[in-house]
Amino acid sequence: MSYMALYRKFRPTKFSDVKGQDHIITALKNQIKNDRIGHAYIFTGTRGTGKTTVAKIFARAVNCEHPLEDGSPDNECELCKKMLKGTSMNVIEFDAASNSSVDHIRNIIDEVSYPPTEGKYKVYIIDEVHMLSAAAFNALLKTLEEPPAYVIFILATTENYKIPITIKSRCQNYDFHRISVEMIKNRMRELMDIEKIDIEDRALEYIAKAGDGSMRDALSILDECVSFFHDKKITYEDILNILGAVDESLFTNLFNTILAGDSKTAIDLIEKIVREGQELGQFVLDFTWYLRNLLLVKSMPNALDVIDVSKETYDALVDEAARVENEAIMRYIRVMSELYNEMKLSSQKRILLEVAIIKLAKPEMESDFESLVNRVGNIEKDIRNGVVSVSAVNDVKGAVSVQSSVSSEEENFDIHKIPEATPEEVQNVSVNWRRFVGGLPSFYKSAAEMIRKVTVSESGKLLLVFDESGIVGYDILTAEPATKELNESLAKFAGKKVEFEVRIDNGPIEKKYQDPISVFGENVGIEIVTED
Repeated sequence: MSYMALYRKFRPTKFSDVKGQDHIITALKNQIKNDRIGHAYIFTGTRGTGKTTVAKIFARAVNCEHPLEDGSPDNECELCKKMLKGTSMNVIEFDAASNSSVDHIRNIIDEVSYPPTEGKYKVYIIDEVHMLSAAAFNALLKTLEEPPAYVIFILATTENYKIPITIKSRCQNYDFHRISVEMIKNRMRELMDIEKIDIEDRALEYIAKAGDGSMRDALSILDECVSFFHDKKITYEDILNILGAVDESLFTNLFNTILAGDSKTAIDLIEKIVREGQELGQFVLDFTWYLRNLLLVKSMPNALDVIDVSKETYDALVDEAARVENEAIMRYIRVMSELYNEMKLSSQKRILLEVAIIKLAKPEMESDFESLVNRVGNIEKDIRNGVVSVSAVNDVKGAVSVQSSVSSEEENFDIHKIPEATPEEVQNVSVNWRRFVGGLPSFYKSAAEMIRKVTVSESGKLLLVFDESGIVGYDILTAEPATKELNESLAKFAGKKVEFEVRIDNGPIEKKYQDPISVFGENVGIEIVTED
């Protein structure tokens, strides 16, 4: 007999064999036991989650001559055996992807008028139903609404939003969930024990993650790996080699080099990946997933149940996440997600990857809001460590505030006299500007402290003026997230909406930081690193 793929060989034949869809299985079994079987169902969910499998089990269960106590088919009666072999006329499978025209649906409508030759029900399983044409849906509508008592329709789809609401409203809708990594891993372990194949738990866990919630995808990957190493123990490293993936330690190394701004070492790591023949698209996907885990660890008090990793890996992620801000991780994820989409259409994947990695290591290459946050965060970290480079000081030009320079900052700051005709809320904010800034979130507070003049514009709005040294603060406060934050904070502070403008004064201004070395070196007493 020819070889049969694992997902076909071990396809569930009873409700109890179905994994991860307990909410659906319970409902269907109760309907069978209580004789409350519906006439039409929609099974929705991502690929490989059991939609067609459950539809076939349900078709056998409603026709079984000796159903089990829980409503499952016994798979032993003549009708069940015929349906398992695919020779029964009671179960009609229809692929809408290749039979999408109205003529194909009309054929079904014609067949519906004939009762089953054996058993109680004729069950029509229409797979990928969202592929039907508009005319085909219209033709199906009346029959779906009032089918004969002996007919059941089961419509399976991965794209529920494409099904007309007129169809949905005439069906019972069931959503199939993605299957958890742990559940997929345990199922694969059961099958490997049955097949007497030796494979490491860590290898199964990686395959389960690669399945992305799909049992069928995971079993297909497992099948591929088993065919390579059928006569030996399959290790985690074997799986990485077959799938063109890399070990998580490489992600940690790459992440650390990015945080250090060491683009040369980061490019060397990319060179190593290419040399080992790893698939770059898969690497980008896995690294983005690693960054996602870091963000969850950083943002949630206990993310162990959410990210599906071992306790040791989780502890390592906690240590790494403590070294970086949320905004920086979100920027990394954005850059890598954009990269993944670009790589799909490009033949120069390595070049795109190298450019993206350099962007991560050197946020000064970009001027968007997230990059500015990343840059300011790096400077603050340098100050905490007691080391500030001249180029870094020049890069943020006044975005960093030091305790010893407060007095000079007060001298440069100017609150102009506000005309009496100015709206009351603008007067209130301008007079109490220092108090208002003190209540802002820390990052926006740092940017607002770079403002050198608070006055009123020609149109009566609150006018916030930066000098040339505050260009970074200007960029931050004019970006959409900061504008929204300022609007909300000003309204809360003044008790009503405050109209405001942000400008840069390009005239001759005495700059606060004329000599970064003298300001930071002599006044603060910290080491200065001069870059070549």
